[in-house]
Amino acid sequence: VQLQASGGGLAQAGGSLRLSCAASGRTFSTYAIGWFRQAPGKEREFVAGISWGGRSTYYADSVKGRFTISRDNAKNTASLQMNSLKPEDTAVYYCAARGSPYSSGSYYQKDYVYWGQGTLVTVSS
Repeated sequence: VQLQASGGGLAQAGGSLRLSCAASGRTFSTYAIGWFRQAPGKEREFVAGISWGGRSTYYADSVKGRFTISRDNAKNTASLQMNSLKPEDTAVYYCAARGSPYSSGSYYQKDYVYWGQGTLVTVSS
């Protein structure tokens, strides 16, 4: 599975952005997807995850209620809708896919094998 994240940019605090993760490969629908982010000087951290079928979603406490992860298996895409953005959301955002098909979502980076390039999100105060 090859992944490509897009949709990053500059937003004001309180604003919204929508990130997309486009996947190649016919088996995209069988892999759980996660979004991670890495702020300057910090370690990469989990943001949100979704199971392969889309029935289960997972969020970091810091984004719960503000971000929504979704997927469209027919279009081989996953999205992260980010609302009520805060300056502390500024980071490079990555989408990733778990290594085993038909697995549930995971909070842990080690469970994700396929990674896209990052897309930069900057939130100004």
